[in-house]
Amino acid sequence: MSESAPLLQDASNNDHNNRDSSTLRSIAQEPLTPLTKILLVIALVLLLVSSVFIGLFAGTQHKLNLERDRNGGGDHPKPPSGTVTATRTMTERPTATATETFISTATSITTSIATMTATRIVTTTVTDSHPGPTGVPPGKVSYYAFFWSTKGKERTKLNYLLHLLPQRTCSTSQCILLSASILASLDTTQDPCENFYDYANGGWLKAHPLPADKGSFGNFEALSQQNKQLIQRLLETESDLLPTDADSEDGKILKKLRDFYSSCKKEDQLNDIGAAPLEDVVKTIRRLYRTRESELDDQNREGLTAAVAFLHSRGIPALFNLDIEGDVGDDPNHMVLWFSQPSLGLPSPEYYEEDSIRDIYQEVIESLLSSLPEEDQDMKQEELAVQDEGSKVWPPWPWPPWEGDGDGDGGDGDDDKPGNWTDKARKLAKKVVKFERKIAKASLELDILYQDPIATYNPEPLSNLTDTLTQIDFRSYFAAFAPRSYPSRVILTYPQYVVSLSKLLDDTSPKVLEAYFIAQAALTLSPYLGMETQAWKAQRILVETLTGIKKGAVGDRAEYCVGEVEAKLGFAAGRYFVNETFGGESKEKGTKVIEDIVKAFKGSLSHIDWMDKKSADAAAEKATAIRIKVGYPVSPDTLDPHSISKYYSQVDVDKHKFFENVVQAIKSDQMRKWQKLGKPRDRDAWEMYPSTVNAYFNPPANEIVFPAGILQPPFFSKDWPAYISYGSFGHVASHELTHAFDSAGRLYNQQGKLEEWWTKKTSEGFQVKQDCIVKQYSEYTIDDGKGGKIHVNVSIVKTSGENIGDTGLIQAYRAWKAQSQDTEEYDLPGLDYTKEQLFFISFARIWARAMKPEAAVQRIRTDPHSPSRYRVDGTVFNIPEFAKAFHCSNSAKLNPPREKQCIFWS
Repeated sequence: MSESAPLLQDASNNDHNNRDSSTLRSIAQEPLTPLTKILLVIALVLLLVSSVFIGLFAGTQHKLNLERDRNGGGDHPKPPSGTVTATRTMTERPTATATETFISTATSITTSIATMTATRIVTTTVTDSHPGPTGVPPGKVSYYAFFWSTKGKERTKLNYLLHLLPQRTCSTSQCILLSASILASLDTTQDPCENFYDYANGGWLKAHPLPADKGSFGNFEALSQQNKQLIQRLLETESDLLPTDADSEDGKILKKLRDFYSSCKKEDQLNDIGAAPLEDVVKTIRRLYRTRESELDDQNREGLTAAVAFLHSRGIPALFNLDIEGDVGDDPNHMVLWFSQPSLGLPSPEYYEEDSIRDIYQEVIESLLSSLPEEDQDMKQEELAVQDEGSKVWPPWPWPPWEGDGDGDGGDGDDDKPGNWTDKARKLAKKVVKFERKIAKASLELDILYQDPIATYNPEPLSNLTDTLTQIDFRSYFAAFAPRSYPSRVILTYPQYVVSLSKLLDDTSPKVLEAYFIAQAALTLSPYLGMETQAWKAQRILVETLTGIKKGAVGDRAEYCVGEVEAKLGFAAGRYFVNETFGGESKEKGTKVIEDIVKAFKGSLSHIDWMDKKSADAAAEKATAIRIKVGYPVSPDTLDPHSISKYYSQVDVDKHKFFENVVQAIKSDQMRKWQKLGKPRDRDAWEMYPSTVNAYFNPPANEIVFPAGILQPPFFSKDWPAYISYGSFGHVASHELTHAFDSAGRLYNQQGKLEEWWTKKTSEGFQVKQDCIVKQYSEYTIDDGKGGKIHVNVSIVKTSGENIGDTGLIQAYRAWKAQSQDTEEYDLPGLDYTKEQLFFISFARIWARAMKPEAAVQRIRTDPHSPSRYRVDGTVFNIPEFAKAFHCSNSAKLNPPREKQCIFWS
């Protein structure tokens, strides 16, 4: 109607209309014969029909003129090009807004500019000229232009339809931008039935070259950046959602966050301070370690215990690790002591066997040691003063007085001769790396550590540990953390490591042990020094080597500092993050996705061919018992400032002391950990912060947890159609749910206790399926960056649980299908894809990731998850519904014969 209105209002037609009216009136005044009456009726009918056609013609001509103008003029209008254009101008904050521009075409050219300016302009153009999916004919494309301006609290919205949208097509700005981002991520030169990962993500990968300062970057990292930018804005600017009373608990929490952030941002001040804070830590390590009960006792039990306790209290790994977790073999809700191997200076044992990496690591340790004072002059003066008083002091000077370190390399005598500290540091570094290499060889294989909870559950009386590892006074060690709670029992993840460590300590000189402690402290804490210090530069060389980061490339300091705020004060920062991002129905709709997937999983149990009824019934009970946590915790309570304030009450923050602030936060975390010993599990506690872009399944607690940080685009939006959310976030949810029934999770019952609750027949059937997926993933490889290939199955047992977790995608698909029967879902504009296809595209998109070969190798060796490419292609390989959705031929790579598929949840 609006299109034809201008034609009826055209002034050039007024005289003609008046003459028609006069003629009609004159005819009406004449006497009407029967023939005249008939002709008059016919004339009136023809006139009415002509008017309708004139209006239709005018409207059509107007559209064609608009289309011709858009296409650059010409005598003849061009056919529609399939373009969706969205323009948005929005002022979000008076002082901090952003400008972004995205131009996405069939060739997947995307430009993104993000700067903090006074306005926000987003322009998206997507040309639908790419070939359609396999077997899908091109469909009608809708065209829409949208303008949205905001000024203060006044908002105007103008919708202008260039072509009529189908009735069920979403026409909001969010839908348009979602459509544009989907089209921009695609590479339609790829065949989805052969290489779905590249088909779904090729455009994104071309548009997002790997930043020089990162070894890996994908949609997880991109969303994490967005979350950090939001927190940064809250830390740097005022907001209606932030407290205004500085003296309130909320105001004090915000001040603590801002002071911590400010201390990190003061780069010039950090450089001026230099390595002094780290030198103080080293000074303490030396003083503690060199205090011995008897100067003739090479093992120095008291000093060794004090030094290790000090290191552990600062989060520095050394010799062993002690954690507090549920007793999964007896009572999962009773928190007990766990003893395990430590993390190493290099990410995995394999690196210690590579000459090139080991040499670089040795150089880094040498640089760290030589950057710190050789000895503490103050301590030396104090000891000499004590000697004057006739007391026994250890060690006598010059230190050390002994010859050889017992490691069979000819001893350390040469190190005691006069020489510069750099030469001594070089020799010590070599011995430190050799010591670590022995620890690596004595440690349990990561495959077993990740995937075999029965092998790693070895409860013993504490006396077994203390009688074996006699070099440590555990009573004194525990007193440093939990003086009111002395455990009588300990769970050893690998009993043989205790034996090996004891022998290793006997065979290693105190001099090498001290250097090892100092090196571990420097590796852990030097990132918190100024970037001009030698220690910071040394550890950075190791990071660059292991991840492929360009030498000298350093990321945005603000982003790093927000990351440290999250890591050290995450629940406090999460309070304001949740207030800003997780309102409305987000929690309810996110929870519904998860609940629908649990329901779909339970519904599939009776159809699984390898699971008998008894096991299926038990699996359904476990699925029902799983606790679902979404958004944010209540311990500490994100919505209660008093709870947050109490949680961080022991963290004193000085806006001029970044290093000390970090250490304070770590110490507070360690003390909270030890406070759990001997107590019931806090069922409301979380292991992740609200802004984290991740999720997890906790077997002893039988819970799946999804922080608000991952419930954001491109993973989730409460306003998206279900086929998008169930494909993206639904996969995350189904993955975590499936962990409860994978190779490790299946060994925990519904109370979180270790138990073989499946029947023998079901366990044997599951093993056949697991063997199938091991075989499938053993065929996948990655580039090693040196012209060779590394098989994913370098730790295939370690990854099998995660690969099984990814098979849960089928449950998300079924959950979406089930809910769609009762809910009408709208279409997205400009997309020539079925809802089924968009479900799988949404799943694949979240795994887009660019990665340096060095970083990929590190992930293969340390991360139980398969590379992103295989998390996509390897998953849909086992889902017949995918091949059906994309009309894949029987010979297509991702449509294998049924007998070659590893289908767990049939």
